[in-house]
Amino acid sequence: MLLHFTKMQGLGNDFMMVDLISQKARLRTEQIRRLADRHFGIGFDQLLTVEAPRTPDADFRYRIYNADGSEVENCGNGARCFAVFVRDRKLTSKQTLKVETAGGPLTLQVRDDGQVTVNMGIPQLSPDQIPFQAEVQAKSYALDVDGQTLNIGAVSMGNPHAVLRVDQVDEAAVERLGPLIENHVRFPKRVNAGFLQVQERNQARLRVFERGVGETLACGTGACAAMVSGRIQGWFDSWVDIQLPGGHLQIEWPGEGHPVMMTGPAKKVYEGQIYL
Repeated sequence: MLLHFTKMQGLGNDFMMVDLISQKARLRTEQIRRLADRHFGIGFDQLLTVEAPRTPDADFRYRIYNADGSEVENCGNGARCFAVFVRDRKLTSKQTLKVETAGGPLTLQVRDDGQVTVNMGIPQLSPDQIPFQAEVQAKSYALDVDGQTLNIGAVSMGNPHAVLRVDQVDEAAVERLGPLIENHVRFPKRVNAGFLQVQERNQARLRVFERGVGETLACGTGACAAMVSGRIQGWFDSWVDIQLPGGHLQIEWPGEGHPVMMTGPAKKVYEGQIYL
């Protein structure tokens, strides 16, 4: 079968976008893994599929698969790429889109300057909603990792995140601690591990080790989770510019009970087709 696709990136976080409205396909886990291989396949952090919505008030449904073939709930950089992709494919001409994800509904706004603002929804801080094993909700938690105790924030942005504050993000032990946090027994669905350096009350740097992928150049939900964790611990004001290895995201969050707003770029890299 010949499959048409588009390669896109948001701050270097790269995606294979597949329109499953105008073409039909069923991608198996092993196929996704082969396609994700950067030497023998197309290469990507996540595969995103565009599908017809299941509810009448949504414009589209999109599904997100990690490079290891596992399906996940949400992806902020992917959401921005999704908004640009469906307009480029002429599946819609709307600038404001409502989409279904496994993590819940999202609203996407394509701005005139090409940036995309995503209403990422209200973050979940209750341990059972993340999910995270803790007796009570707290601003931060002690997590035993590899013989040391780390102080982390735990947030769900439709997908689970652990946020660890570090002095210098360039020197953070991401390769060593990332997999250990990702697979920690207290996170029953695994977790994305963020390493956050606070510079000012509206400026920070972040690296993210994503579950099922490894460290990526950018993580939109990770930036949102870092903002939420930092704000409830008193480190940030209601707006922050977060620099990731691939570029900058602007995150706004007034506080608990309010949605997180994320703004950033999304770019098409190329279009192609591949035989499955």
